[in-house]
Amino acid sequence: MELLPLLPPILALALAFWTRHVLLSLLTGLAVAELLILSGHVPMTFPATVDRIVNVVTSPGDAQILLFCLLVGGLLALMRESGGISATVSRLIQSGAVASPRKASFATAGTGILLFIETNISLLASGILGRPLFDRLGMSRERLAWVIDSTCAPISVLILMNGWGAYALGLVDPYVEGSAVSVVAGSIPLNFYALITVGIVLVTAWSGKLFGPMKHASSRAEGAENTIPPTRMRYMLVPATILIFGTLAFMLWTGEGSILAGDGARSVLLATTLALTVLIAMLVIGKRFSADEVTDTTFKGIGELLPATAVILLALALGDSLRALGTGDLIASLATSFPAPFAFPALIFLAAAGTSFAVGTSWGTYGILIPVAMPLAIGAGIPPSLMLAAVLGGGVFGDHASPISDTTLIASLAAGCDHIEHVKTQLPYALTGAGLATLGYLVAGLLTV
Repeated sequence: MELLPLLPPILALALAFWTRHVLLSLLTGLAVAELLILSGHVPMTFPATVDRIVNVVTSPGDAQILLFCLLVGGLLALMRESGGISATVSRLIQSGAVASPRKASFATAGTGILLFIETNISLLASGILGRPLFDRLGMSRERLAWVIDSTCAPISVLILMNGWGAYALGLVDPYVEGSAVSVVAGSIPLNFYALITVGIVLVTAWSGKLFGPMKHASSRAEGAENTIPPTRMRYMLVPATILIFGTLAFMLWTGEGSILAGDGARSVLLATTLALTVLIAMLVIGKRFSADEVTDTTFKGIGELLPATAVILLALALGDSLRALGTGDLIASLATSFPAPFAFPALIFLAAAGTSFAVGTSWGTYGILIPVAMPLAIGAGIPPSLMLAAVLGGGVFGDHASPISDTTLIASLAAGCDHIEHVKTQLPYALTGAGLATLGYLVAGLLTV
């Protein structure tokens, strides 16, 4: 009975892979989780499930994510239909800057690495650039989703001058008596999973060698967006620039002068809204589209992303329900009950990976496991930076590999590929990185304990 909190995520994941109906799978997992929270009170399960979904919509942070996903659909549609994306890609290819799969892969991964401040904007900007490039060069959208997903989230815990770093500092500080900065900084070279994952992306970009389901997906790039005649590059570059720098500016504003303290979800939403507004004005004033055409195209783009937004809604609701059920706490307790101290870094990494994969959130995982890992490290004589790196890396595994993670969902959305196909093709790479990282933490544990 004590393992029942593991049932909802396992059921949701199994149904998603078996039926390929993500919405139904998430809804089933959510209903089972609510049933367990209610101790099997079946009549109250339906209203409890609806209430959990409503709570997501009424939560400011979650509502901002959902609205961002809808508005970005309108923005992408206008950039595409105006010919701005086609014009930009044509110019890049003509210049030779991204004329080969290798150069296009490096350009896309590089965009994700440079925009380390905010994960969602990094995914979105990389996806906007990568979609037409990968289509033109015959590379699959699944490959694009893997590239942007496997650079954006891992880079966020390697270059910690962002909200991730601030969050980690806040969680670590109570346990290390004022040396939180050195502990967090020391975790960077020990974050084996993030380093290995980015390394695999860069090696693959250079070699072009693929394995697993990704090798077969690479032969079926989805419909090209470049069938729309090129017009003006500014129809892509201006809103994209506003999106990137607007997010940074709004993070400074919401953080009262500190990007680290900024509100990422709110900043991205404000920047997306501003970029959309400016692009609409450009298209109407420049007589590229009439007011009616702009409206129709915007709502068409929003409609294209409604299914993905519904998936994100249910994924957020399921994550909230699993946290209330105590699924993450159970996984943490199972890992820390192991008697051999040298294995603690590897076990904490696996616990973080399992928790974030099951619950679909890295930050929630950090909130559960960092308070477990820090006292454990101090008591067992393990360097706190090593244990912190294990938690951060394990959390990132689930954040960019779990089918119910908002980061994975937004990567699928940004790349324009089927979500389950993205998860299936990316998972062998993520598991390879996780396996190597586990070995690394076992060796590090033997050397330090």
